[in-house]
Amino acid sequence: MNTLTFEANGRQLEAKQGDTVLEALRCAGISVPTLCHIEGLNPTGACRMCVVEVDGARNLVPSCSFPVAQGMKIKSNSPRVLQARRTIIELLLANHPDDCLYCGRSGRCDLQSLAQDLGVRQRRYRGLKTERDQDVSSPSIVRDPDKCVLCGKCVRICEEIQGVSAIDFIGRGSRSFVGTAFDKGLNVSSCINCGQCVVACPTGALQERSNVEDVLRALADPDVFVVAQHAPAVSVSIAEEFGLAPGADVDGLMVAALRRIGFKRVFDTSFTADLTIMEEGSELAHRVANGGVLPMMTSCSPGWIKFVETFYPEFRPNLSTCKSPQQMMGAIVKTYFAGREGLDPKKIVSVSIMPCTAKKFEAARPEMGRDSAQDVDFVLTTRELAELFRITGVDPSTLQAEAADTPFGERSSAGKLFGATGGVMEAAVRSVHFLLTGRELEDPTIAAARGLDGSKELHVRVGDLEVGAVVVSSLGQARKLLEEIKAGGRKDIHFIEVMTCPGGCINGGGQPIGAAKDAVMARMKALYTIDRNAPLRLSHRNASVQRLYDEFLGKPLGEKSHHLLHTHYQERDVMA
Repeated sequence: MNTLTFEANGRQLEAKQGDTVLEALRCAGISVPTLCHIEGLNPTGACRMCVVEVDGARNLVPSCSFPVAQGMKIKSNSPRVLQARRTIIELLLANHPDDCLYCGRSGRCDLQSLAQDLGVRQRRYRGLKTERDQDVSSPSIVRDPDKCVLCGKCVRICEEIQGVSAIDFIGRGSRSFVGTAFDKGLNVSSCINCGQCVVACPTGALQERSNVEDVLRALADPDVFVVAQHAPAVSVSIAEEFGLAPGADVDGLMVAALRRIGFKRVFDTSFTADLTIMEEGSELAHRVANGGVLPMMTSCSPGWIKFVETFYPEFRPNLSTCKSPQQMMGAIVKTYFAGREGLDPKKIVSVSIMPCTAKKFEAARPEMGRDSAQDVDFVLTTRELAELFRITGVDPSTLQAEAADTPFGERSSAGKLFGATGGVMEAAVRSVHFLLTGRELEDPTIAAARGLDGSKELHVRVGDLEVGAVVVSSLGQARKLLEEIKAGGRKDIHFIEVMTCPGGCINGGGQPIGAAKDAVMARMKALYTIDRNAPLRLSHRNASVQRLYDEFLGKPLGEKSHHLLHTHYQERDVMA
């Protein structure tokens, strides 16, 4: 690729042909602040925080959308540039609530950080502030329009990455705001609760609906038995909340910390990921052998499920009827576990710890329970778990590692792989191969299913059958695939894995704020390392899962497992 030379702040530097000024400056180690910029998407230049001075240009230019040129002379920190940036921050603060001490994003708010970095120490602009009601209608996400700085990141993520377009700009000029169709609540919008807008938001305008206080009350109640389950991706991401390196696996430390704050039992959701593979793998084998609806699509990502129900209801028969691992764990805890321990299911408070805001919506679905009680009572995101540890004064890094409780703490590394895009597919192929042929794969590693690419394909010889499979992450990628299938293409596909968030659960809407792509990749590599070093890498070889079938469930796709571990879907209206 051709290179060119330019000058920045008196330094001679090089850049690639086609780079923007922002990219060239950052590659040279020169910090340039942004509010609206999203790496990988076309720039909008909306916030103007990234302005720089370019020799020969009359006005300051937005570096995110201005191409670098041969011989260009740039000033990124001149008095004129710094004053412009300060003014932008001051104007935003003039219309912003003064509740930083109480805001859930305090300390991790980009607006707060920029004000500090630019030395904004007083309010020079005053006027009537915009006041709009909070939207608390969603079971997953809370919107506070008063904290919105109109950067547009949430709108672009929802439309361009997720292909949902549940929110957009409404109004013009100073009356503009971000809202849903007809300015109704998120609960009646096309929102699929993924939380990618929350991760993208630079302020506290979008946050998950917190269940921290609910869990604290349950832990303080002597009349209830509180249990926890933790998802595969949480143990390789929560360490970042405590200053440890991205990808550090603190599984045992997290389990110990959960016990210290009062959970009676701590289970690993990877166990029910193995259980999911037994049911889902058997379902796929049954469909292939009996001419069932193909391609079969995974059902463990609740944002994806709501996406199909809302936008593509004709594909509901393609969805696996299996509940997600979270809901399978909730069901067996309040049936098998309750009976074995002699506990009243109504006295059990089941808490799941997930990298996902959509899991809150999933847990509240009316079909996910029995006898007027939900199988999962409360869902904490990774961020909420870190908050719970801080409130209770428990630092996982100071503890000795402990193992999760049996029998729902024993898992294969295949179940652990559910945390990354391609992981469900890899785990399923390992077991489906055995279910259809009676033989194990020579090498259980399915390289074609791995990596952060948004779309991956693989073809695996299973006996006499060539199984075609596709892995996609982000609903924008899922939409493209579904449209291909609707158009009559892709007759070669038997199985499709879809994860709602780009990269899968390791990049879920409930994960630590501000994670760069390198951090997400580190989490993924940690899961691959766990798998490579594990003594048990096959879901169907999990002895505790087999014992659960022998003692309680009977067999995969049997009457009891169908009743407890499978579900149904509904068509939803689209408000647009």
